Amino acid sequence: MAGEDLSKVLMEILGLSTSPSSGGAYALILTEAEGNNRLPIIIGSFEAQAIALELENIKPPRPMTHDLLKNFVLSFDTEIKHVYINDLSDGTFFAQIIFQKNGEKIELDARPSDAIALAVRFDAPIYVNKDVLDEAGISTEPEHQTLEQALKGDEVKPGQEELSQLEKLEEELQTAIETENYEKAAKLRDRISKMKG
Repeated sequence: MAGEDLSKVLMEILGLSTSPSSGGAYALILTEAEGNNRLPIIIGSFEAQAIALELENIKPPRPMTHDLLKNFVLSFDTEIKHVYINDLSDGTFFAQIIFQKNGEKIELDARPSDAIALAVRFDAPIYVNKDVLDEAGISTEPEHQTLEQALKGDEVKPGQEELSQLEKLEEELQTAIETENYEKAAKLRDRISKMKG
């Protein structure tokens, strides 16, 4: 498709879940619009509430911070075109909010949680950089070959012990994804990445 940026992957919000080991934080789960990858992002409770209220179409009696920002943006005849989670550094995600005013494109640095809280208010698409998704995403696609090998019960030969451990971790990862335990899935994904080198 002409003009399409292949480094940007369109995402949708799958949901929010509590993150017990993160002291009251929440996991915002994004999923590929046309794929099998999910991206968990740990966000604060205030931002989770702001996103959840808008997704559930609940209007508070007074404007919350992100509602105020939406009204502010609209008052200047500006609109949000999309948000873009463009980087991951030392476990921290980075995002940009792409505005448009009178045909001029404006990019602002933002936390992904704030960018997404505004995106849901403007019904703007959410994109993630493909490299970020490859690094931090969790595939929900079943590992058919690995499962078939496990079902065969092949005898472990020298040099295959590490592979068997990798297969076990991949199965645990798939179970964690299926049960929507994304925090455990993220940890397993990291262990698998280290094993694969």
